[in-house]
Amino acid sequence: MGSDPQYTKFPDLSLAQDIFLLTNPSSSTTARESSLQKLQDAIRQHKMAPLYRLLAHPEEGLLNGSGEGSAQKPTHTGSKKSSDAANLLSSRNAVSLLDFSWDEKLYESLVNENEQELEAIQKDEDEAAEKAGETEEQAAKGKRAEFWARVGDKDHAISSYEAVFEKTGILGTKIDIVLAIIRIGIFFGDKLFVKKNIDRAKALVDSGGDWDRRNRLKAYQGLHLLTIRAYNLAAPLLLDSLSTFTSYELCSYSSLVVYSVLAGSVSLKRVDFKAKVVDAPEIKAILGSGEEKLSALSGAVSAGPGAGDEEMKDVSSATPTPAPTAVNLTTLGSSSDAPAELETPIDFTPLAKLVSSLYIGDYRSFFLALAAVEENFLNQDRYLYEHRGWFVREMRLRGYQQLLQSYRVVGLGSMANDFGVSMDFLDRDLAKFIAADRIPCTIDRVNGIIETNRPDDKNKQYTDVVKQGDQLITKLQKYGQAVRLRGSERG
Repeated sequence: MGSDPQYTKFPDLSLAQDIFLLTNPSSSTTARESSLQKLQDAIRQHKMAPLYRLLAHPEEGLLNGSGEGSAQKPTHTGSKKSSDAANLLSSRNAVSLLDFSWDEKLYESLVNENEQELEAIQKDEDEAAEKAGETEEQAAKGKRAEFWARVGDKDHAISSYEAVFEKTGILGTKIDIVLAIIRIGIFFGDKLFVKKNIDRAKALVDSGGDWDRRNRLKAYQGLHLLTIRAYNLAAPLLLDSLSTFTSYELCSYSSLVVYSVLAGSVSLKRVDFKAKVVDAPEIKAILGSGEEKLSALSGAVSAGPGAGDEEMKDVSSATPTPAPTAVNLTTLGSSSDAPAELETPIDFTPLAKLVSSLYIGDYRSFFLALAAVEENFLNQDRYLYEHRGWFVREMRLRGYQQLLQSYRVVGLGSMANDFGVSMDFLDRDLAKFIAADRIPCTIDRVNGIIETNRPDDKNKQYTDVVKQGDQLITKLQKYGQAVRLRGSERG
């Protein structure tokens, strides 16, 4: 039950991020070149013939490289892209922004090596079935499943894992298999498939899963909810995962911090936002100033009301600090050095300024930080990219709501100056939220003011009671007529 996790090495989800960056118009040329080199190296190292064909084939490849007439092919291959495989790209009909050419000789050599490896696996399975016990046979079948996951063949990998699952009686191993299946779905962007298997994993964990696998599933579930724009549900799961994170096969610790902060910033109420994001020691260790990082790592800083606003001012004025800190934290929480070596340095400064400026009400800095977060994080991450417009819109709304809830009347020019935007932009932006009943206010453009008309809680409760009371009386009258409760009729 408490055994070490199995089947965690493949698929490599960082390769899915590399594929995304190749087709992402917002990524830099340097990032694309690095991703292309990493992807090509991985295809050769892990003999990924199925994935290579899926991506680079001149007629059927998703990326439609420049090899063998592929320059004329993209317009004819859209119908051949399966819906789930196309989710690897930044958009449905995207093509690689760099030359990812097709090499027929390379593909044939990879196929030959795959066939040889499969023959060896089949031989191990046959020998285990004849001479060894059930455990050895299961181990051989597990190698087949891991092989297909490694080379990027979704259908074969899933069917092989399912075959191992059916013959496995150990609950911990069953959970590990389902988590591996979930990662395959995440790799190919199949959200419905991922949801189905997360529910399956939850049922297994609830039936007696150990503490480590329960926490790992929490991170998986939080990431999935992030991809379907359920940030309010993802935030508590991701934030809870920070202190117990071990799912390095899912994402890096630095990425988890980014996802947690973004989900918490857009969805948590102000009190929870302060306790779980602004003052959280795990987040301060990443986003805080130098002293705060040391305090968080040493345990001197604790979440909750004890932390003052002065600390937030230090965060907002912190100098840009690259992500070696994230690497160090990963090393502290990891049982090996591998995750730390794979960690990519990240500049968390825009994220730190977003959190601090929102909390202290520095709205001009908040808008600038939001633009930087969109450019550096939302546009660069495959899990955040799809809903980047929604996130930016919701964060603008949050800033407007936070300012307006403190006033009955606000000058339009004054508010525009606070946010560092023009009056025309603010007028148009607020009008959208007002029309959608997201902000209870009216704009008087003639007098240049914004009047809030927040409903009083007590008046609202009174109105609701009167309304519900009228409905109840009407229902009772109809009921009385139906059963003839009046005395004259009973006689």
